[in-house]
Amino acid sequence: MAKMWAGRFQKEESKDVNDFNSSISFDSRMYRNDIIGSMAHAKMLGNKNIISKEDSELIIKTLGEILEDIENNELQFDYEAEDIHMFIESVLTERIGEVGKRLHTSRSRNDQVALDIRLYLRDQIDVLLNQILDCIVTFKDLASKHKKTIMPGYTHLQRAQPITLANHLLAYAYMLKRDYERLNDAKKRMNYSPLGSCALAGTTYDIDRMMVANELNFDGVVMNSLDGVSDRDFTVEIASAISLCMMHLSRFSEEIIMWCSWEFKFIELDDAYSTGSSIMPQKKNPDICELIRGKTGRVYGDLITLLTMLKGIPLAYNKDMQEDKEAIFDAIDTLSMCLKILKPMIETMKVNKDNMRKAAAKGFINATDLADYLVKNGMAFRSAYKISGSIVAYCIDHNTTLEELPLDVYKKYSDLFKEDLYKYINLEECTFKRNSLGASGLLSVNLQIKDINKFLKKNKNN
Repeated sequence: MAKMWAGRFQKEESKDVNDFNSSISFDSRMYRNDIIGSMAHAKMLGNKNIISKEDSELIIKTLGEILEDIENNELQFDYEAEDIHMFIESVLTERIGEVGKRLHTSRSRNDQVALDIRLYLRDQIDVLLNQILDCIVTFKDLASKHKKTIMPGYTHLQRAQPITLANHLLAYAYMLKRDYERLNDAKKRMNYSPLGSCALAGTTYDIDRMMVANELNFDGVVMNSLDGVSDRDFTVEIASAISLCMMHLSRFSEEIIMWCSWEFKFIELDDAYSTGSSIMPQKKNPDICELIRGKTGRVYGDLITLLTMLKGIPLAYNKDMQEDKEAIFDAIDTLSMCLKILKPMIETMKVNKDNMRKAAAKGFINATDLADYLVKNGMAFRSAYKISGSIVAYCIDHNTTLEELPLDVYKKYSDLFKEDLYKYINLEECTFKRNSLGASGLLSVNLQIKDINKFLKKNKNN
């Protein structure tokens, strides 16, 4: 395929240089965006009489046919082409001759690729947003089934206080809610058209940038032509939001890995979402979670690639910026794949309520409630804290629990202890009475679920 810029050169480009320079192997996925962007550009050129209406209409019609042929597999990409933009323009020119060559009037590949990647990422963000919403629904629905499932809450990976599985799951629903909002915000900041910036300095043609922006559902245009072709902030911002989302999925995956171990046995993954061992027949491995955990590092690498690629390049466009696509495409693909497989894995896993309850009964995780009992009967918290710690130490030495310790022993530490103490430190009582906003109690969990449902209803309709 002849190079569009061949007129300046006296020698053929080296094949190695062509291969090194080419991006069609990865930017071909933007074919639809490139064609739709070109259609809008051609329409504007015709409306402004920069090219004839007849030529504009023929270009738009032929671009539509090219799009249909690609999607019907009747037109294959030529991987000898430098990029998807050159490939489509070459096919257009082959089909309608000189008229096809008019399409690139008042446009550069610099603003063309800046347009294409914004259009492509906008579509992909919508896919991710819907997947995130689906996962939020999954966490919320499972939480709704486990409002009374008691488990130990942890700090420093040590049993700390009793909580409900519902509250634990809703923590991840809220993390994903923030991930949704970050991606949505990034999409809003990106949704401005760079087309018309041309190579870097704009154009002498009387173009209508706002017409093209409206045609492509942008909120406006990038107001500075240099910024229009050199900005890739949006790829960094999207990769950053994706990295945070992957971090949340990785944290949850780590917990699932622990929870399905024999040491915890809080949950059991469905056979369809587990793997076995080639040598140990008893094994049921949480490979999905381990891969999500591993792929999180890969996405972090994509973010660092983008930041490093951009940090040293002067205005305006530089070829370094071709490296933005593989990194941001990989980040998007990886998150999408992880969200897609995480949802059914959560939906099909079995929760072992009894094991969670037994774990919560151990470890003196009602010790804070013991201290609170004394506080509510008039003792200063620090004094109550010290007495409770001493009682825990006594229980450890005598191989007993707070629930089993006789009242006469309690009274050796304080006369404030009464018979109602045992109800106060009962595990269910400790858990369900916590109804401060955001806590594990039933009233609080119901408010959280209501809040998540409100968010889902608002955004499912968008």
